[in-house]
Amino acid sequence: MITPDTKDWTWVLERPCAECGFDSGALGWEEVPALVRANAASWCDVLSAGVRLRTRPRPDRWSVLEYACHVRDALRLLDERLVLTLTEDEPTYDDWDQDRAAVDGRYNDQDPSTVATDLSIAAERVATRLDQLPDGAVHRSGRRSDGVRFTVETLVRYFVHDVVHHLHDVSAPAAGR
Repeated sequence: MITPDTKDWTWVLERPCAECGFDSGALGWEEVPALVRANAASWCDVLSAGVRLRTRPRPDRWSVLEYACHVRDALRLLDERLVLTLTEDEPTYDDWDQDRAAVDGRYNDQDPSTVATDLSIAAERVATRLDQLPDGAVHRSGRRSDGVRFTVETLVRYFVHDVVHHLHDVSAPAAGR
């Protein structure tokens, strides 16, 4: 059984991640769209390798396929929140239970090829939206239901850590440390 992740990961906006090494503050804003695209390409490579995609390295860790589905859905959620933040003043983001999404979406039963395609589409949508941001849009803001405030910039940096971190999770030796 996978224990739901209840940690508040917003600290990744203040310091590098000790696990994956990603430093959201060191990433130049203009580099973000290319990073999102490159990350999606890496996920596609992992999914096309076909090696033990559905096998959980430990009972309390997701499989490669489950992580890929999560990344796809996180990118879709990021895009939804970007649109909301760019079109409304100070929106509140709906809660997202990533663990419930994994169960309800039967992540480990999905087709890896379809997941790779959908993940690429979601990444390209986010990257293109970021490429086309109007001047000053990075300062628009919204809030999670727990009150945490994000600007477009901090929201993107927060989500980018997630997709980078999970690629690290599936790429690290023994992928389940």
